[in-house]
Amino acid sequence: MAEDAEVEEVKVPGFEPTFRHLDDPEVPWQQVKSIRNADGSTSSVWEKWLAFSADPPYLSLYARWDPGMVIRRHGHYSPHVIFVISGEMWCGGRHCPSGTHVELPLGTAFGPFVAGPEGTVLLEVMMGDPRSWGDDPGAFLEALRQRGAEPLPDPPIDFPDWLEDLRTRWVVDGEPTDSS
Repeated sequence: MAEDAEVEEVKVPGFEPTFRHLDDPEVPWQQVKSIRNADGSTSSVWEKWLAFSADPPYLSLYARWDPGMVIRRHGHYSPHVIFVISGEMWCGGRHCPSGTHVELPLGTAFGPFVAGPEGTVLLEVMMGDPRSWGDDPGAFLEALRQRGAEPLPDPPIDFPDWLEDLRTRWVVDGEPTDSS
């Protein structure tokens, strides 16, 4: 093995590590998507945005999906990585139990997603613009129909001032919705 090369330390003035904990009061849970289930209850996606940067753009988040949550097939305007911490989900029919790592290259779509009977907890990172674009609303509607569920209007999200909410651009069954 070649001799280790000396690595020069690079420091950027004014920049320090940022540490977050899931109990940090500055990182609230946000309800970002919901559906109404066949029994009248709701299932939602809840997110804690641990790091959200404009320059360079990226988002790191901790997500909790309620049992049975259905999310449309979609892509993001950036590469996207998901790690299933606990629970399980299905992605386009593929089972993703705890410990599954999913990589979504820029320009591709995945889903629809369905959370398992106990829900799922995820760590997600988007390395670029984290907003999503819709793909195949028919697959989303079919996944909802199979469960007797329906999409609900998008809840308000506390987006950073520098990022426009694009969720109303996506239409499912004649109604604007994100449900991604």
